[in-house]
Amino acid sequence: MPRIKDSSVEAVKSAMEILPVVEDCVQLRKAGGTYKGLCPFHQERTPSFIVTPARGSFKCFGCGEGGDAISFVQRMDNLDFVTAIEVLAKRFGVELEYEESNPEADRERRRRERLLQLLERATVFYERILWDSEQGKLARDYLASRGLGEEIARKFRLGYAPGGPTLTRLAQQQEFTQDELLAAGLGNRRGNDYFNRRLLFPLADARGQVRGFQARKLHDDDALQAKYVNSPESALFKKGEMLYGLDGARQPMAKQDRAVIVEGNTDVIALRQAGFEPVVASMGTALTEAQLRELNRLTKRLFLCFDSDAAGQEATLRGMELAVKQGFEVQVVALPKGTDPADDPDAFQRELARPVGYLVHRVRLLHQKAPDQQSAYTEIRSFLNAHTDSPEHQEARRLATDLLDLPPETQVALAPASGRRRGVAITPRLLEAGQRLERSALAGVAVNENLQRFLEGLTPEHFDSELHRRVRAHLLGEKTDDEDVLSLVDELHALAGLEEIDEQTAEQMLLRLRERRLQRQLQDAKPDHFLELQQRLAEVRDAIREFA
Repeated sequence: MPRIKDSSVEAVKSAMEILPVVEDCVQLRKAGGTYKGLCPFHQERTPSFIVTPARGSFKCFGCGEGGDAISFVQRMDNLDFVTAIEVLAKRFGVELEYEESNPEADRERRRRERLLQLLERATVFYERILWDSEQGKLARDYLASRGLGEEIARKFRLGYAPGGPTLTRLAQQQEFTQDELLAAGLGNRRGNDYFNRRLLFPLADARGQVRGFQARKLHDDDALQAKYVNSPESALFKKGEMLYGLDGARQPMAKQDRAVIVEGNTDVIALRQAGFEPVVASMGTALTEAQLRELNRLTKRLFLCFDSDAAGQEATLRGMELAVKQGFEVQVVALPKGTDPADDPDAFQRELARPVGYLVHRVRLLHQKAPDQQSAYTEIRSFLNAHTDSPEHQEARRLATDLLDLPPETQVALAPASGRRRGVAITPRLLEAGQRLERSALAGVAVNENLQRFLEGLTPEHFDSELHRRVRAHLLGEKTDDEDVLSLVDELHALAGLEEIDEQTAEQMLLRLRERRLQRQLQDAKPDHFLELQQRLAEVRDAIREFA
């Protein structure tokens, strides 16, 4: 890797400002001379991440991460020092100089820079053809037919490729070679442009650099039958590493702590036009490790939105499974057959509000595909046994129980193997989710006095946290001078407002605590008590379903 001159590094340090860099990824609020927000490097509910512009520094008092803009970019985007300096230099307009210590590396760097420059100039050229020429009229008409306005199309830098040797000749006039046109995926060996009479979607990396294009068929006499054609794979462009629209979605994803993944480029554009921002497209492929690495820097919550057919394809399911194994919380939004988000962005957002977890989605698919109930039971049991316990796993077991109409003595076979041997395994993820449920339920009671009667029906054993048990007693009227309890009660009032916990939501959470307690009691229940507990559990679940 080439070494950047020390003078250039110092120039970057002098020009960079930490506040705009951090605000690309974190929602900050001013607090005196500092700015405060939720740390992007670990999960937290109370902001402990501080940015001090005057010192050009950040510090998280929760996980201990800290440093300047360089270290923030390194940590956030998983970059080495040199690459972080290059990113910041481009951001703040600093021209870098490199020491000529490795001629081969310098040649490779200069070649890469020229190819990126060539792709940028091609993007500008295609944009001009789309908007300023008669040749682009059919493409403009197509965009209008999809309800995509000029403003949003320009924002995504859409273009039109006239074909022939048009771009090739122009590039050669600007002293780019045929070899460079081939390496950038813009020309072919016959001397013509690679893309011919198609609408072009520039494909940019996370920092907005164009790496390639996706071309949409418009003409019936197009020599290529495929509706979409991508740039050829190269050192610069690898389809499995790209997510369409990621450069404009990074900040909304980090701030909203969610990534919505759709299939098509036009879906992304239509949703952005409607004001929905944290969305990218997988461009028709299943999720890959490279794509998940990019998303992992921003959020652990994925919402996968595909039509009902695509959501059941094996490749798509493998991508979902890969995401789950890497610790993502995966929610699935299966749209009606033949529809996509671009058809009706408002309807899409309504569907997005009622997703299903990956485990629930997979159980439903396994049941649909099985030739009979016995085969369905075998497949579902094998699938659920392979995943650790969690609230979502319990929901998937409830669905399987309903679909398979299982008797009580058979239901336990669907639990994870560790849970069947010694009760439900308490994983860190499950424990964290349980703590959040307890705290949110108490927050609802703290601001809704009407719910005290529901809290009275819960015993201290309904709460795993000893502190939560003491808070329960205080909310039910027990006086205390316990500073931990009083401090948490103050925090609960703020939490109720932040999470918009209304009376109905809190009541449902209290029912979930009842449900959890009964499930645990059933694990060790004696036969003469088993049916009574199961009946009580069914009644609680019926009450929960009334909120749906």
